[in-house]
Amino acid sequence: MRSHTPSLVGRDPQLAQLERAMAEARQGQGGAVFLVGEAGVGKSRLAAEAVGGALDSGMRVLRGRSSTTGPAVPFRPLTEALMSLFRGGEPMDDLALGPYRPVLGRLIPDWDTGERDSSSMVILGEAVLRLLIATGRGQGQLLFLEDLHDADPETLGVLEYMVDNLVYTPVLLVATVRTDISDALDLAQSARRRGAAALVELAPLTRPQVHEVIAAQLGADSLDDVPAEVLQRLWEDSAGSPYLVEELLQSMIGSGALVQGPGGWRAVADLRRDVSSTLARGILRRIDRLGAQGLTLLSAAAVLGRRFPLSVLQRMTGVDDRALLGHLHASVAARLVVPDEPAPDWYSFRHSPTVKALFTQMTPGQRADLARRGAEAVEELHPALESDWCALAAGLRCEAGDRVEAGLLYADAGERALAAGALNSAVTLLSRAEGLLAEASDPQARAAVLENLLPALAESGDFARALDLVDDLHALDGAGLSAVRLATLHARLAKVAHTAGRWSDGNRQIARAREVLMAAPGETAEATTAAVDVTAAYLALDTPGPDRTQHAEKLARSAADIAERHGLPVVACQAWELLATVARERDPQESAAMLQQALTTAERNRLPLQRMYAATRMGGNAWLAEGDTSGLLAARQEALRLGSVNIVHTVDGILVLDAVLRGENTSARAVSEECLAVVRRLRLAPAVRYVLMARATLEAHRGDRVAMEAALAAFAEWDGAGSQEEPLSLGLARVFCSLLEEDRELARAELGTVLALEADNPSTYHLSGTHGLVLLLDVLAGHADRVRHEEIRATAMAQMRWNRQFVHLAEAVLLGREGAGARAAAAVETALAVAEPYPLAQHLGLRLIADAAHEDGWGDPVGWLRRAEHYFHERDIAAVTGACRAGLRRLGAPVHQHRSGTSGIPEHLRTQGVTVREFDVFRLLAERLSNKDIADRLFISPRTAEKHIASLITKTGAANRADLCARSAALRDG
Repeated sequence: MRSHTPSLVGRDPQLAQLERAMAEARQGQGGAVFLVGEAGVGKSRLAAEAVGGALDSGMRVLRGRSSTTGPAVPFRPLTEALMSLFRGGEPMDDLALGPYRPVLGRLIPDWDTGERDSSSMVILGEAVLRLLIATGRGQGQLLFLEDLHDADPETLGVLEYMVDNLVYTPVLLVATVRTDISDALDLAQSARRRGAAALVELAPLTRPQVHEVIAAQLGADSLDDVPAEVLQRLWEDSAGSPYLVEELLQSMIGSGALVQGPGGWRAVADLRRDVSSTLARGILRRIDRLGAQGLTLLSAAAVLGRRFPLSVLQRMTGVDDRALLGHLHASVAARLVVPDEPAPDWYSFRHSPTVKALFTQMTPGQRADLARRGAEAVEELHPALESDWCALAAGLRCEAGDRVEAGLLYADAGERALAAGALNSAVTLLSRAEGLLAEASDPQARAAVLENLLPALAESGDFARALDLVDDLHALDGAGLSAVRLATLHARLAKVAHTAGRWSDGNRQIARAREVLMAAPGETAEATTAAVDVTAAYLALDTPGPDRTQHAEKLARSAADIAERHGLPVVACQAWELLATVARERDPQESAAMLQQALTTAERNRLPLQRMYAATRMGGNAWLAEGDTSGLLAARQEALRLGSVNIVHTVDGILVLDAVLRGENTSARAVSEECLAVVRRLRLAPAVRYVLMARATLEAHRGDRVAMEAALAAFAEWDGAGSQEEPLSLGLARVFCSLLEEDRELARAELGTVLALEADNPSTYHLSGTHGLVLLLDVLAGHADRVRHEEIRATAMAQMRWNRQFVHLAEAVLLGREGAGARAAAAVETALAVAEPYPLAQHLGLRLIADAAHEDGWGDPVGWLRRAEHYFHERDIAAVTGACRAGLRRLGAPVHQHRSGTSGIPEHLRTQGVTVREFDVFRLLAERLSNKDIADRLFISPRTAEKHIASLITKTGAANRADLCARSAALRDG
């Protein structure tokens, strides 16, 4: 009988979708298709059919597969796929890859320079794209990655970038993903939501489709030739899984329950057996054909994992090279194992049920003995136990019952993963270590694991689990730990509490750490004191109090000094980052220098997490200075690659606020809702407060006080009072809401509240209005003079772009009062240029200064009011719209009704009072038509056309009709 169905059953629509995607890729319109389904549903079979079609069409096919068994190999599926490019003999050294070639050394051993590359996943993703495009041969390429659910976080980081940038390339990515919860499934679903990829979900086969598979397998002409009980049994036991249909059918035939005779197929034994037992026995019968030594070899391989190294297997079993290779070739022929490229020393079982079947014929003692021999073989062959081999040895020791040794090995592997910035892997490995050592009642070793597990949990966002370890820490207090170790654990737990926004819990842990350190020798305790001080500094900065910034700075400087003396790079980076935040309000250059020092220290000591933090703060400074989000976006990509949930959502909160200030309300609302759902679930209080503050600002900038107050009420529930976000929630939300209600006195009163709040609880967030907007409102009200203006303008906070626009407007008003009208108008133009990213603030500023400009006789108050009136009318903010219209009437300017088409008038013409009908005439003047021709085109009289042209000359200041025609032509030509 045939071992595979001769044709693909039940997947025609999905195959057609893949064929369309491949055809588009060959035309230069690449993309990504994720084949999603449960194990055994036929994802690989469908993909194999697509691969065959791709090869037939002339496309190059690059294949790679992920695996979590055996040593974890970063970028394994990508490396396997790309290495096939080098097997065909084509020259690769002359490819036009520019600076991206060295980056690819992380994936392609032939190009590895031996130097550690710290490029981000974005750069590596771009490098892979450049390579695929360069090697496309004009026929397109199919990148097929199998079992993406088993992929390492690094691979997923590269793929996330690639998926978003495949559209204009001749490359199609096809990946198989199981429906089990995984980061790969999240990536696929997220890509589908944003339209960057197609997600093809494979459902189990229907009963008729299962019957079709059975008939094809048996070579039957019709279902009448297959016993009904076989059809029924396989349908019920397979649950529509094509893989199980094939395996169970082979088991029936192999056991003799289903035989073929002269009259066709017939059942001669009881088919109603346990499914797993039947499947296991069928697989074991195939293995038995390999002989006793073959069974021994495969049993040992199964203990190593679904993926296993030949060198270790041979050391475990003592089999010579000839016998080993002979049995492996026989196993490949029996479809039990497959070569696991690109590593020549590695093979893997074709299906996980094969491993389970082998386990059924081993006693627990035999498995333990094999696992112990496997661990010894790994340790003999790889005495340094690099992190990948360390994890394999740990799993084998655990299987062998050596739980303490396994815990120590997992701890070692987890510590290396954390140092490398692989947070998800670190949490998994350290959690296993902590559990094993807790069972073994080894407090010293367990405490060492907790030192690394606590920060890993905090960075990955698992605060609940991290804080649950408080009880375990109380138990360890009496376990004979040294004062230094115990204080370190309390400091680590304090850092977790700070990240989660739980100031009081963090401060209690700091107090306990200091209490414990009092019993430690002075020289020994000093280094630990630095770690305690730097965490205490971060807590001090967020704990309400009038001197919190001074106290935090003092603690951070002390920590930095000790860190320098004792060579503590992590503490040094943390200290410089905090000092840079505090220094930002007095000297941006000093802040930048401190962050550069932190970044350099992190890079020199290979600390990816600390580098990410320094880069994030640099991005934050750039955003405050000029509204530039590129640094924040780059830091977010790095945080995603490393798995730092804290930084990802911290940056997301800033980006939400940036979108609100830019008037991108729809996107801001969507992103904030998505972000809130996550950070609320994680109980990441600082991020929750920041996003709720941004949401309150969003509603305020729409003029919706009810919705704003609801958001502020939610903000208060997350310990908003006394937080650093509280001044922002009032200055950006309530103050603006009052201004949009035309209540300047209430706005000034609320800014007074903000000033009082910042006096009692200094903030390192500087966009609340106390260094810009309050100055403008006080100048307009006559409560601020040139001296106060100079005092505020001289501060570093006033130079931040959001604040700077209001400082320039305040200067314009003062210059106008001093009789320097030309300079005042120039100051307004400067303010408008600064405010360009912030349209609401820009137009509100024009509304605020128009009356003062009119009273003092400078600028263009009528034009400014018209611009503001149109902007606020379009956004249905009635109070400001009405105030602008009233102002225009006071100034004796006509107030035009808003007709359909007003928004199509260029702003410079709209501010000059050009109406919709006048603009229609103006556009036709580019063709230099006569009055009669214009009248005919617009269905008006020539006299009316003449009046519109005269009005246009007056409003625009054109010299004559010819000048007006030239201006129209210039507008038409861009």
